[in-house]
Amino acid sequence: MTPCILIPHYNHSSQLVPVLEALARFELPCVVVDDGSEASERAAVAALVAERPWVTLVQRPANGGKGAAVKSGLHWCHQQDYSHALQVDADGQHNLDDIPRLLAKAQAQPEAVITGIPEYDESVPRHRYLARYLTHFWVWVETLSLELKDTMCGFRIYPLAATVEVLNGARLGDRMDFDPEILVRLYWHGVPVVQHPTRVIYPEEGRSHFRAFQDNWLISKMHTKLVFGMLWRAPGLLWRRTQRRRHWSRASERGAMWGLKTLLWLYRHGGRWLCKAFLPLLIGYFYLTGREARDASNGFLARVSARRPGHPQLSHPSGHWDSYRHFLNFGRAGLMKLDAWSGQLKLDQAQFPNRQMLIEQLESGQGAMMVTAHFGNIEIFRAAAESRYRKRINVLALTRHAAKFNAILSEINPESQVELIQVDTLGPETAILLQERVEQGELVIIAGDRTSASAYGRVHYADFLGEPAPFSIGPYVLAAVLNCPIYLMLAVPDQAGTPMLHLERLSDGIRGRRAERNEQISQCIERYVGRLEQLVLDHPLHWFNFYDFWLRDERGQVSKDSQ
Repeated sequence: MTPCILIPHYNHSSQLVPVLEALARFELPCVVVDDGSEASERAAVAALVAERPWVTLVQRPANGGKGAAVKSGLHWCHQQDYSHALQVDADGQHNLDDIPRLLAKAQAQPEAVITGIPEYDESVPRHRYLARYLTHFWVWVETLSLELKDTMCGFRIYPLAATVEVLNGARLGDRMDFDPEILVRLYWHGVPVVQHPTRVIYPEEGRSHFRAFQDNWLISKMHTKLVFGMLWRAPGLLWRRTQRRRHWSRASERGAMWGLKTLLWLYRHGGRWLCKAFLPLLIGYFYLTGREARDASNGFLARVSARRPGHPQLSHPSGHWDSYRHFLNFGRAGLMKLDAWSGQLKLDQAQFPNRQMLIEQLESGQGAMMVTAHFGNIEIFRAAAESRYRKRINVLALTRHAAKFNAILSEINPESQVELIQVDTLGPETAILLQERVEQGELVIIAGDRTSASAYGRVHYADFLGEPAPFSIGPYVLAAVLNCPIYLMLAVPDQAGTPMLHLERLSDGIRGRRAERNEQISQCIERYVGRLEQLVLDHPLHWFNFYDFWLRDERGQVSKDSQ
């Protein structure tokens, strides 16, 4: 990736000085496009550029508007063989400290446009703030989607090849109508949009070039044109929505509660044997009706076969029989949950080679973070911890069904020590609660192989089965807050069907300065992924993530990465 900075300028030379001073530390080439400023302003800008060899001045002969200046700059950057252009306003509105974050997102997803979502302070003029919502509404109509949260922020990174293609294919506005229109047209063009919240201010000494009547009239005409453009694109836009791969939380765990309640009813009225008798039929229904989950299973098993040709557990050439067995193992894991929750799980069947490691941790009086995965039957560990160690198990769930699961669990076994805590939005109260429980020697369990539904982009990409996949940094950030050690805990089935509990220490704790913590988190995730991949390759039918696991976490979403 070869990025540069693009600054449209019109009579802002005094405000441009601190902007250039702040940009110098990023050591990126910069082009200032002067949009026909007054003679004194042109001279001042030329002097500023002459003092800075990393800045180039492109002079437009007459004022054409912000959009015209940006378009000229984008074409110039593309002609200079830059791959991306980072647009920054000349008046100091943008939080330039966010530039490394935007560049990192562009590096991770170079085909995407990275755009800011303004977070305003009290300096924003009220009428400007409210007027934006009218544009938001029309953009949602024009895209038939709620994905684009704000299209008027000029703090963004353009992928130049795709952007210039759009510019050459349509006539876009030259003034304040340009920013929303180019984003809508890029969306129509199929360019991914990654959105990042960023602080925006209106400097007291700033001067706005927004013309209330003329620019609002141009924006109204622009939206009218885009609405008509949407009409003939509507079938394609709607089809794209049906084909778009979704974050696992948006796909929802289809019928999870219904399936679990059905198993529970069978379990109560006929015991385990009745559940086992009906399980193939119940799973068959989910397999036949769940195209998205079925496709994800087939895709995952194909990756395993590519890494290990002739895998002994994957036998059928078409893959459908293997995929059904994959679903069936998931159903059996659900039945194992009922056994564990009811207290009927036979613990003597499980092997636990590193049991002493856990005992020593519990005897120390301090709890720990146990990072697990949707792999095998981890319920064996929960049952063992309840019966042998009598410690409450705090299971952090990235699902809105946590309260319902707690109700079912309490109904099955009122004395259970397992509590599910919903953490799709982890607030201060939950963090304080968990800290108290860790200090009391309790264990906190969270799966490390799913990303949060409310913290898009807060991930570490690690190679998993031959392709980078997003792994959440959340468990490790939480462990740093709780100031506790981190363990990896997985239940591994052996060839005879006897599960083995795999336990290893990932870290004594995440500590130090931010850079040091980030490095420690990366190391923990890489160790976690390496071990998980090894076990998944050995036992592919026991990994239960029925969605596109390799879907980039930021695609088309709002990133709330505050790091």
